[in-house]
Amino acid sequence: MQLGLEQPVVLVVPSCCKPVTLRAAIPLYDADTGLLVLAEKGENLLYCLEVAPVQPALTQVTQCWTEGSTRGLGAVPRLALDVMACEVLRVLQLTDTALVPISYVVPRKSIQDFHEDLFPDCTGTLPATSAQAWWAGDNQQVGRVSLHPARRPMETFTSPVIACTQLQAPDTGPADTDADQSECSGYSSPSSLASPGSATTSLSASTGPSSGFTSSPSQKSLQSILGPSSRFRHAQGRVLHRDTHLTNLRGLSLTTPGECDGFCANHQRVALPLLSAGGQIAILELSKPGRLPDVTMPTIQNSTAVADLSWDPFDPRRLAVAGEDAKIRLWRIPEGGLQETLQEPEAVLQGHTEKIYSIRFHPVASDLLVSSSYDMTVRIWELSARREALCLWGHTDQIFSLAWSPDGKKLATVSKDSRLRLYEPRRSAQPQQEGPGPEGGRGARLVWVCGGNYLLVSGFDSRSERRILLYRAQALPEGPLSVLGLDVAPSTLLPFYDEDTSVVFLTGKGDTRVFLYEVTPEPPYFLECNSFTSNEPHKGFVFLPKTVCEVREVEFARALRLGQSTLEPVAFHVPRVKKEYFQDDIYLPTRVWWEPALGGSSWLAGQDGQQRRVSLRPADMTPVSEAPKEAPARKFVPASVYLEEKSDEQKKEELLSAMVARLSNRDDPLPQDSFEGVDEDEWD
Repeated sequence: MQLGLEQPVVLVVPSCCKPVTLRAAIPLYDADTGLLVLAEKGENLLYCLEVAPVQPALTQVTQCWTEGSTRGLGAVPRLALDVMACEVLRVLQLTDTALVPISYVVPRKSIQDFHEDLFPDCTGTLPATSAQAWWAGDNQQVGRVSLHPARRPMETFTSPVIACTQLQAPDTGPADTDADQSECSGYSSPSSLASPGSATTSLSASTGPSSGFTSSPSQKSLQSILGPSSRFRHAQGRVLHRDTHLTNLRGLSLTTPGECDGFCANHQRVALPLLSAGGQIAILELSKPGRLPDVTMPTIQNSTAVADLSWDPFDPRRLAVAGEDAKIRLWRIPEGGLQETLQEPEAVLQGHTEKIYSIRFHPVASDLLVSSSYDMTVRIWELSARREALCLWGHTDQIFSLAWSPDGKKLATVSKDSRLRLYEPRRSAQPQQEGPGPEGGRGARLVWVCGGNYLLVSGFDSRSERRILLYRAQALPEGPLSVLGLDVAPSTLLPFYDEDTSVVFLTGKGDTRVFLYEVTPEPPYFLECNSFTSNEPHKGFVFLPKTVCEVREVEFARALRLGQSTLEPVAFHVPRVKKEYFQDDIYLPTRVWWEPALGGSSWLAGQDGQQRRVSLRPADMTPVSEAPKEAPARKFVPASVYLEEKSDEQKKEELLSAMVARLSNRDDPLPQDSFEGVDEDEWD
């Protein structure tokens, strides 16, 4: 059957009330089943007709609606069909962003048997002749093979699953948002692979009495396209009530180095660098939200510009500040917050010869701090002795970021020379491993993920596209396992990793969007979740400890969003139906981050420690895994309710009740009795 792609096609079939006109029709005809599939470019409707050798030539149009508009159409070979599921035809619809399989299945009661009437022998895959023989006049035909699984030749297709990749869509900048700006956004990232919600197609078809074909999505193929999905794919981020905000922030320093998060916070207070001279730092108590007074407030006088700052996880009152004068100052905040300006630090650490990049406290041992500097060194400080304990070498260019492993044994760095380095500080001052990092030299960050066995690095490529890379920590020279491009933006992506849920949050200073991905050690490695989008760019985005989350609201992460003059808490929730139960599948026992496993001197001596874990379950909540199973509610009333015969006595009682009801209303006035008349003179 020959149909022109650009010529209008008019279908006139007995089952239709009026002709159907298709322009730029794409025809697919299967000679074995006599099925003809027609689709129009740019439309969401597919027609399936059965072509018969006798009149009428075309019988029964089956319509299949799809979510994506058709850009192309192709048929899958019959040897790839799932014959035991009575799948007689499968086509692939090309949309703007995906390749969607559409399966046509004949409903049969017995699907364990092979139905010979549905699956006649089809053309095989072995050639009948060679090119030279055909030119010489040989007209042998390709042999036909059986579709029966037991008689199918080995050369044929062995799996009905079709691999499919989502096409790359145009980049959308951070300012492109959905029409619905209700605190969270769920559109997919431009260049991610097929993800939940990005290539899913809901199909339906109307089937007439003369045809035995129905249309439905191929479950195996759809599973192949979508792949695994994240438990947090429907996560929602929302800004908490205004009563929890800190407002009227003035004089903030918005020019902190790219290696700095912009500010830092713990579960009690926030440290904000100010723009005024002398490196002043404001300390705000999270327990005292509201509008700050217009008068001058007490601050920390750091005496030099702030390069980076960090709270001690084991002492919420100790703040470490790295200055541009190559010194690290330790400040102690009084109980209850600052009441007067602090001018003298608790201690000053000196050793670096040039400006410091970043500082990080040890996650397991107390009184240990690591710093990186423009002098290309990484130094580990023992705070109790106020001395430099270790010095690491091996860098040849600016150190963008450093991170401790979760067990505190190793230290990873990423630098401007596009190299990743892994150190074991107590064994050697030189890197244990090196591997290729992000191509671009504009800035990068790294965090340990998946129990400390992998490294996630955010950076740029040679075209300034922001991307994330996943490495196996024991095989850095092999390069990244997976690379995922996100968008094109100037700011460096700042990653935060929640070790309990394995979700990584990524955003940059000046962005309006926060990306969420669940990281897994198996392909596809990154499972996309809903993004959070704010109405205006944020100047910083810092996450709080897990213990501040409200588990009764299924909140699994909380952050502080720094605006132009406000500090707003942002809570990330997972929608659940049974919120009255403790969601123990989400809230695994969390690490007791506020208690050190050992002292800094013990760690330097070669000892290792492990922090204990504790459950976040409130005492009055039952785990959802122990919730009683509810019996499924009946959706339909049994027919016996409508068909049961009423006795004569029941009929008499119903009739008597109806008569009494009518008689009781006999004294009620009629509607026309309440109408007002007109005066006599109005008739004249």
